[in-house]
Order: sequence, then structure tokens, then C-alpha cells
Amino acid sequence: MRETVTPVVPPMPEAAPRKPAQDAASERAAGQAPHPTGLAALQRTAGNGAVTHWLQRTEEPGVREQARQHAADPTAHGEWGTFRDMMARAGFSNDVTETAWQLVLGGIAEQGQLNDEAMAKFSERQEQRDHRASNSWYQELVKLIGDHLEIDTPTLALWSGGREVSDYARANGHTPLESTAFGGVVDKLSLSSDWMLKTPMWNVLSKAFVNRARGPVHIFLRAYNPESVLIAQEIPQLRVVMALNPAVRLIWHPVYTAADGRLMEITNDLELARDASYPTRDKCVQVLYDYLRLIHDPANARSERAYTEMSARLDANGNPQ
Repeated sequence: MRETVTPVVPPMPEAAPRKPAQDAASERAAGQAPHPTGLAALQRTAGNGAVTHWLQRTEEPGVREQARQHAADPTAHGEWGTFRDMMARAGFSNDVTETAWQLVLGGIAEQGQLNDEAMAKFSERQEQRDHRASNSWYQELVKLIGDHLEIDTPTLALWSGGREVSDYARANGHTPLESTAFGGVVDKLSLSSDWMLKTPMWNVLSKAFVNRARGPVHIFLRAYNPESVLIAQEIPQLRVVMALNPAVRLIWHPVYTAADGRLMEITNDLELARDASYPTRDKCVQVLYDYLRLIHDPANARSERAYTEMSARLDANGNPQ
């Protein structure tokens, strides 16, 4: 939540991606104000309250120093040029590109303290996740690029169980978040060596993504984890969307990786096929567990992780293998 009364933060020179001199000159010649830079640009986009809050956090222990430096000078980040070029190819304007980059790096700088607070203040996993996702920079990022999370296929896709499942969903004609215009750009970047600083950004983006559902949503599971973002966050949000739009329905696909690396779907007869879908999560999970429990070949290392996770979950529920 933004603060209601906050001081105006003065601009920091050369803190933001800069336009070439000729671009600025053209703007002046046309009577336009040059694009603000640094914290001034963030101030314009995210508001004085968010900027002041970020400045205050830079004085607190727990803020990751490198992330803070990159937020203060976005062009110093080694991936700025890559981001700028990919955004241009994806059709984004320079203005949106510069502001989005500032918001991404500001969010990473903010995230360390939010993560520490989440662990210190909350004991429930969902409460911790919600606090980490309260990052004001990531929220403003979604407002900026939300319209660029549209899908280019008839159906939206969600997945769990490894990036190969996302690629599989895309190959079968559905659009996962990573295949949207903006998702496809940030998916190719490292951004930070600390994945806990950027994972909440994906969680915020995924919530905005599922809000765009207008018809069937295909869900691909290679492993079932009730604590995953898919089950704990995306599906509950989809239930909200479904209550408002009856055209939105969930289609579940249990996925298994064969020994040759091919991803296949599991039929009700526990056979592998190119397409096998179910109308409910419970039926999908049952078929997936039955296949891993009864058919899975221990020599198939490509599905060993799914088998191990399934076995551990059954053990925890009092149903040992």
C-alpha cells in the first residue's frame, strides 16, 4: 500500500537507461519534455510513496547491496542491453522498456527485505508467499505491462514439474506465461543470482496472467505439489475468474517423461498417449500417482524426481510404498 503523505524525491542523475542524445534533442525540438531518468522516472510511475519506501530500505540491513546498486543505476546491470534489444523485437516502446527495467531492478532491490520480513513475521506458507508478493515495484510492473501478457493461441496453459512441461504445453498449441510478449523476455534473463529475489516477480506476473483467462485453461502436471505456485496461487485465482466467467474451465493433463525424453500423457488405462485430459484435478493426480506407483521404471532417470516426490508425499500421508 502506498503512503499517503510523502516527500518528493529529487532525481538521481544518470540512474536510468538513457536515450541517445539525438532522441532527447528531437523531443526538445518537438516541444516535448525529455523522458525523466533514475528515481524521477520511478517516482512518475510508482509514486512518491514507493520511491521513499525504497530509499528507506536501502539503509536497512538485509537489502542486497548489488541489487541496490543496480536499482540506483539500471544501465550498470550487465543484461540491460539484452533486455532493451529483446523488448524492441517484441514490439515494446522505448518508454515502456526503460520504465519496466527500472521497476524490475527496483523490485529485486526491495525483495530481500520483504523475504526476511516474511520469514520473521509469518509462520504459514501462504502468508509468507503473500508478503513476498506485496513488492510494490512488481505490482507497478504488472500495471505497466499487463496488456502484454495476452496469449497468441486459443487457450492459456499452466504447468508444474519443470520447464520442459512449459515447452510441451507450447508445442501442443497452448500459451504459458513464458510464451507471452513480456514473459518471453524476462524468461531469458538471469537478473539476479539469488532466485528468491526474482521468484516473487514471477508469482505476481502469474496472478495477472491467469486473470486474463477467457476460456478453457489447460493445466499440465508432471508432479503434484500442493505447496507449488500452481496449486496454492494460480488455481485459486482461476476459481475466482471462473465464478465470474462460466466460459473459463480447467482441463488437466497428467504428464510423464519417457526414457527417451519424450513427454507423454497418461490415459485412464495407465498407458502413454499424445493427449489424455481430465475435467478434475483429483482424477488427474490419481492417474499420475497410479502410473508412477505401478508402471514407472526405476531405471528411467528422466522421471525419477517425479517418482521420488510422489513417494515422499504418500509416505507423509501415511501411505508408504
